[in-house]
Amino acid sequence: MDREHILVVEDDVDINNLIAKKLQKHNYKVIQAFSGSEANLRLSRDKFHLVMLDLMLPGITGEELIKEIRQKQDIPIMVISAKTSLEDKVNVLDLGADDYITKPFELEEIIARVNSQLRRYRKFGSMVNDSLEKQNEYKFKELVLNEQSRTVKVGDKNISLTNHEFDILCILIKNPDKVYSREALYEQVWKSGYYGEDNSVNVHVSNIRKKIKEVEKEEEYIKTVWGIGFKLNNN
Repeated sequence: MDREHILVVEDDVDINNLIAKKLQKHNYKVIQAFSGSEANLRLSRDKFHLVMLDLMLPGITGEELIKEIRQKQDIPIMVISAKTSLEDKVNVLDLGADDYITKPFELEEIIARVNSQLRRYRKFGSMVNDSLEKQNEYKFKELVLNEQSRTVKVGDKNISLTNHEFDILCILIKNPDKVYSREALYEQVWKSGYYGEDNSVNVHVSNIRKKIKEVEKEEEYIKTVWGIGFKLNNN
């Protein structure tokens, strides 16, 4: 697994270096920023798994930076600040920070909290990816098409389709009761006008049928509706 990438935002050079070295010893990849403006630039250019930041920063303040980050992504944000009032802590957590550590701090506590935040983030990220994977999955009888990974299975066997074949099957499986004309399929897949004499759709549908048939011999998946076009076979 690649090392997780942490952005440390702190204008005090000694504190920034201290935190960065400790994180690097625990095998994290660290980028340092010494102002809110520099941090904002780093965030626009690189992907980070966690941000650690002070609040009283030159340029963009820590509070403004939290707002900026939260508008774009859900990575963990840990605040390390000399501000100790309850009001400050509540305000920052309400803005979207995940943790708040007051100065002075112990380095071992910093590491423990970083590890804890990243464990949660890994689990959350995995859950989101699984959810997205399922959202992009379509099932019809024994056939499963995943739009995100562009894979097709019948039962437990993968079927290798060309890009155009996949696109045609994807259109059909999203609306299994709808009949699509050759013209409609051509225009959606090839993104251009259909002139009637082009046999591309018929050839690609025939190829899809053959590939499915090699795995599922008994079942007909695509039905020809004479004079109109094609749909999935619900019979």
